[in-house]
Amino acid sequence: MNEVSRRGLMAFGVAAGAAGLLARPALAQSRYPTRPITLLCPWGAGGGTDATARIIGALLEKDLGQPINVVNRTGGNGVVGHSAIATAQPDGYTIGIITVEIAMLHHAGLTNLTYKDYRPLALMNEDPPGVQVSASSPYKDIKELADAIKAAPAGKMKASGTGQGGIWHLALIGWLQAMGLKPDHVRWVPSNGAAPAMQDLAAGGVDIVTCSVPEARAMLDAGRARSLAIMAPQRNPQFDTVPTLNEKLGISYSTGAWRGIAAPRGLPDEMAKTITAALERAYKAKEFTDFMNARGFGTVWADPDGFATFMGRSDAAMGEAMRAAGLARG
Repeated sequence: MNEVSRRGLMAFGVAAGAAGLLARPALAQSRYPTRPITLLCPWGAGGGTDATARIIGALLEKDLGQPINVVNRTGGNGVVGHSAIATAQPDGYTIGIITVEIAMLHHAGLTNLTYKDYRPLALMNEDPPGVQVSASSPYKDIKELADAIKAAPAGKMKASGTGQGGIWHLALIGWLQAMGLKPDHVRWVPSNGAAPAMQDLAAGGVDIVTCSVPEARAMLDAGRARSLAIMAPQRNPQFDTVPTLNEKLGISYSTGAWRGIAAPRGLPDEMAKTITAALERAYKAKEFTDFMNARGFGTVWADPDGFATFMGRSDAAMGEAMRAAGLARG
């Protein structure tokens, strides 16, 4: 081999080695994710949705090997945060926790957003409403209460649990309709949430509170209230002495507040599969189960297709209840 050939081979070897060095980082960069992910939460820090987002974020962080930054984007009854999730770049680095309000906001005319504006990744939580009465209430079970509601003049009995048109108000409306009553047969007293509503219940200001049993837990544990039933297909294992409406009244009506993880539409398939697989592992993790059980939060899993179907049913049910109550604007 002459000197020219030898130099040519050496040059080729150097070039090939350099190409290999360049190729390795490029290959590494192809693995998603390669940088921190933002998990948007439409509700304030310290609440149930925020807590759920943070445990999910912590488990995703360990699984995916990148920081998951939970960012609260509040305002507009959930419109601000839900809009931020839907309009983010679909690059896999902004996802969010969406809630039952996305099935309600457009019916109220507050936004044009619907569940169809997201790429669903996983449903992970649902909390059905309970029917709570005060400890001093004469009604010892849900049948006694239902009979009293039917016998009472329209508007005599009062209920609370959230603002006008909120999820727990719509739950009451659905239950009343399932019993063949008008949506306003029980008068709704708006509140700033379940906690003040439960205080009002214990003080005798209202007869019923239709919030989730976990939200009522403090008053139940203090012996100041009783939960007579939940609006769900099955009992909550964390409150297994509370029957379903179907068990006691033969009414199969169910509803609830729910939370799931979604991304902007247009998220590439491979990224969506990666996140959903990590979410499923998080859902099955003992840490997640223990966290949710300790708070009495219901756990339910649905994959992207199942979550989309679930949201469609929720949207239809919320729309029907809001129209019945005269609250629909969209």
